[in-house]
Amino acid sequence: MRSVSYGSSPLLAHKTQLWRSRLVMMLVALGFLGLAGRAAYVQLIGNDFFLRQGEVRFARTIELAANRGRILDRNGLILASSVPAASIWAIPEDVDMADPAVLAQLPALAQLMDVPLAQLKQKLDTDKTFVWLKRQLDWDVGQQIKALAIKGIYQTREYKRQYPEGESAAHIVGFTNVEDKGQEGMELAFEKELAGQPGSRRVIKDRLGRVVEGVGEEIPPIDGREITLSIDSKIQFFAYQKIKEQVLAHKALGGSVVVMDARTGELLALANYPSFDPGNRKKLTGEQLRNRAITDVFEPGSTVKPITVAMGLESGKFRPDTLIDTSPGRLNVTGSTISDTRNHGVLTVEGVIQKSSNIGVTKIAQQLTAQEMWETFSAVGYGQKPQIAFPGVASGRLRPFKSWRPIEQATMSYGYGLSASLLQMARSYTVFSNDGRVIPASMLKLKQPPVGVPIFSIKTANAVRHMLALATGPGGTGQRAQTVGYSVGGKSGTARKQVGKGYAAGKYRAWFTGLAPVEEPRIIVAVMVDEPNNGTYYGGTVAAPVFSAVVQQSLRFMGVPPDMAVQPQIVADPVEESL
Repeated sequence: MRSVSYGSSPLLAHKTQLWRSRLVMMLVALGFLGLAGRAAYVQLIGNDFFLRQGEVRFARTIELAANRGRILDRNGLILASSVPAASIWAIPEDVDMADPAVLAQLPALAQLMDVPLAQLKQKLDTDKTFVWLKRQLDWDVGQQIKALAIKGIYQTREYKRQYPEGESAAHIVGFTNVEDKGQEGMELAFEKELAGQPGSRRVIKDRLGRVVEGVGEEIPPIDGREITLSIDSKIQFFAYQKIKEQVLAHKALGGSVVVMDARTGELLALANYPSFDPGNRKKLTGEQLRNRAITDVFEPGSTVKPITVAMGLESGKFRPDTLIDTSPGRLNVTGSTISDTRNHGVLTVEGVIQKSSNIGVTKIAQQLTAQEMWETFSAVGYGQKPQIAFPGVASGRLRPFKSWRPIEQATMSYGYGLSASLLQMARSYTVFSNDGRVIPASMLKLKQPPVGVPIFSIKTANAVRHMLALATGPGGTGQRAQTVGYSVGGKSGTARKQVGKGYAAGKYRAWFTGLAPVEEPRIIVAVMVDEPNNGTYYGGTVAAPVFSAVVQQSLRFMGVPPDMAVQPQIVADPVEESL
């Protein structure tokens, strides 16, 4: 091979123009100057901006959850509390579905989470960077899942609520959602107090969501405060069991019981059936969720008669022994007929309550003005929303007295033409247990009893209590309300159910409202059974037995000594009751 002289190469023989080399050098210099300027801008001028952008991509503010406050009954027993729970999540792209080892572990993971294997695979077979697999599993189950060590499967510590009393107290306590926010009952009513204030912590995370380091100051959470209710869990459970048994025995749509402290207005029990388990709401329906005792309103019927009679006594136009002729068992009022179940003849005012005479009460109401009746009904709580800390409380209906016609004034005297909830009915009877003063209802335990608003005189209140006792004795309509060891007084009621603008045939609500012991009342109990469908529908035969059982057991729980000889007082006389 011949040696080649580079000096004689024709490529080098051509002279390069000087401006080209200078241009290249200038471009290189400008590039370096641009890089230097950019570096100076990033490090000095725009440093804060780029730090913020870095934080946006890698820094996170972790919310430190506050421990939700407990809900306690009046004796300190737990009705709702929070416990640690494990919530399972995944980064699907990091779960290698082609790996035989992973596929072999998925059935165990699905079983621990109690989800179908196909559903689990469907969630993992996505292009998402994050997906929840199961929220709020028991903490022990979360530890078992952690032990599987499946790549791409992670878990977060959360809290979930537990409700030891289950369905018996469900309508009172309510429940929270998966985010631990109150949705119903006291959980919703006191959401702000129970939830507390979450804290925060600034951290740097990697792409897998793992904390690399903490930055900034940690703000600790403020736990929610405890709420102590007026409810007695023992009385609540017993009342729930009794109304459940009666609803099932009479093939009814539902029922409710309200137990109220006659001296303070504190609610000791508020039970409804059907109910639900607040810790397991997979098959929850609206029928189960309804808190019938405070949301359902209906015409109270004969339970209003003692209030009308008290108005008559207070007016001075009637005394307990005043005679009223109810013959012949029918009364025409402006073209409409009011009837009793039979002709009771001449009755005293006491006998009007004992026999539950519509005609007798109507004749008392005819001696009163519509305004007097409206003011008294309003004062004892009808047509007024009960001032209790609870969502969904109904106010009922009481039309202005100026629009009352004579027949409407007559029917309102025995409980038709106005509407009220079972809670309102129970509260109205505090006027007889507190020497003529009506007191507010309360769902919270009180430190001292309220004063109350005077409605009737002590003499009138005592006289009506005596009449209520007669109504539960021989010849009365509430004989099945009698109990062992304790004197009781109360009034049964039965009313046809409204459908549209009229009344449904064969559909009734039965209830009983009363107090015990009669001379020094300690509790007021109101019972309602909706559409009993087992051959009988009168309040004296359907609702009164529940009243009897709840009164007896509640007073025993409260340590109230018997005021009568401990022997059965229940009689078996035929029960008559006016609708």
